[in-house]
Order: sequence, then structure tokens, then C-alpha cells
Amino acid sequence: MARGGDLTIVVESHVPYVAEALQPYAAVRRVPPQDIDGAIVADADALVVRTRTRCDAALLSGSRCSMVVTATIGTDHIDKAYCAAHSIAVASAPGCNAPAVAQYVFASLARIVECQLAGLTIGVVGVGAVGSIVARWAERLGMRVLLCDPPRCRAEGPGARRWASLGEVLAAADVITLHTPLTADGCDATYHLIDAAAVAAMQRKPIIINAARGAVVDTDAIVAGLDDGRIGSAVIDCWEGEPRISAALLARAAIATPHIAGYSIQGKMRASQVALDALAEHFGLPRMTIDADTTLLHSTPQSITLEQARASYDPMADTAALRRDPSAFECLRNNYALRLEI
Repeated sequence: MARGGDLTIVVESHVPYVAEALQPYAAVRRVPPQDIDGAIVADADALVVRTRTRCDAALLSGSRCSMVVTATIGTDHIDKAYCAAHSIAVASAPGCNAPAVAQYVFASLARIVECQLAGLTIGVVGVGAVGSIVARWAERLGMRVLLCDPPRCRAEGPGARRWASLGEVLAAADVITLHTPLTADGCDATYHLIDAAAVAAMQRKPIIINAARGAVVDTDAIVAGLDDGRIGSAVIDCWEGEPRISAALLARAAIATPHIAGYSIQGKMRASQVALDALAEHFGLPRMTIDADTTLLHSTPQSITLEQARASYDPMADTAALRRDPSAFECLRNNYALRLEI
């Protein structure tokens, strides 16, 4: 394994802070995501990417890469089986943007719900880093919270926390917010978790929020549900087929944004620091720190008000920009003006 000054590391150009911190220890190449290919990667010891770079045999075969770091929560763009079979370490940044996504959820609800949220039922599907914050803030706002996370339910067993089935959420929730990874196999597969059958089971014309992964919902089913009134409103940040998104869903969604729910200054800082820590451990480098105002990394508040959420972020501006030019999806995402968290 290469060490120290012998390292070559490819850093996706939209990942902040990392390249600068690495420069004393490695030859760093900053490359736009669309240009990261087998030739670029061939002599790289490590890659630092986001979700747009598919890390699989087509990219990594024949390279000397021994580590892939994604400065994101999700890893479905990485073929982890291939990496494991070829001794390529994989690191991600779980939870890095959780407060930002929770901010997005409540800033969006503040624009859609005319009255207070107190008394409404919210179904939180996926109770990991993001879902846990969403659930806590919702409880403090006086909402009835249904927690749906079958893997956690099995792992934790019966206890103080009451778990709800997806069926219970579909029947009882006024708001359904999705915070799962995207998986295609097994009893807990989340691909098209919200499909036509799920929409047909909805009883309260809920607001559907997808700030997880695009294919967690079946786009056609959501469009049909909005048209026939089974779904009251849709908030869509993650889309099937990105960056070529559904014109029908874009036209019907109350809020439609270009996959930027987690794009906060603090979230990017956390993800970049995690990436640096992973590289330092893997290659035996000194600990590196990002060159940024880390005083911004305050702890996540235990509770918020709707007024705070509304004042902290306006999703309607991003919705208007995407509707003006859907073909600019990737440009809007890559050049997003990072916001401060609540």
C-alpha cells in the first residue's frame, strides 16, 4: 500500500475541504464527477466521491485503488461486494447531513400546512440518524409520531419504543416522511416501498416527503395518487432517474428540489472531516482537519419551532428554479448555495 508522499488521490470536484487538507501528504487530482473514469482512476490509490460516481468493476478494474470514500450518507452507488472481493476499503459519512434533512422536512411542512402541526400524525419510515431527529422534533411540536423501521424493530425487540408497521403508517398518518436507504433485496427491500398498493392503502390523504432515495417511491404511483386524491401533497427532493426527472411529478409536487435536502454548510463539513479521518486511518497519515469555521458545528437542537424552520430555509425558491429549467437539475445541485442548519 502506498503511503505518505507516494499517494495519488482523486477527489470529486464538488467535495469541499478535502483536497486542500490532503495536499501536504498526497498528489491530489480534483476531477468533475462526469470525468471520473477508468483512465483517471487507473493510478489512483483512493477515490473521494459523491453519489454521482458509480464505483464498480467498470471504474475500478485494473486500478491500484485500495479505498473508496463517499462524502455522503448513502452507499448504493458503490458496489461493495466488488470492493470487498478486491480488498478495496469503503467508507461513508452516515449521519453527516441528518440535521439538514430534518430542517428540510419541517421547512417544507411549514410551507404546506396552514395551521399548526400539533395533533397531526406523522409516520417516520426509517428511524436512523435523520429519522430520529425528525421524530424528536415532531414530538416536541405536538405531533403523534409513528415509527416504522422493521430492521430496528427486530434488533431492539419489544421495549419502551412502540414500532408501527408500514400498513399502520399508511392508514393513520397525515404526513409520511421517508428516510431509508435504497435496497433491492431481502425482506426489508425499500425499492418502490411506496408503490401503487401502498398508495391505495392511504386513508388520510397524507403529505408524502421523499428526502431519502428516488426509487424508494414508484413515481407513477405517486403521480396517480396525487391525481386521484389519495395523496394530499408531495415534497420531492430525491427522484427516480436523476438527473432526468419526471415532468409529471415535477408539475404536481407542492415542493420539488434538486436533491439538496442535506446540503448544509455543517453537513458538508462533517462529511469532509469523516472522509479525511478515514483516509488518515487507512494510509497511516497524521490527522487532518478541514480549513473551515468549525464553531458552526453546534449540537443539533432537541426541539424547534415551526417559525424557526420557516425562517431557516425556503424550499419554494429551489422549487421555482427547478421548474424553470428541469434540465439544469445537476447544475442546480452542484452549484447550490449551502445553507446554515437551524
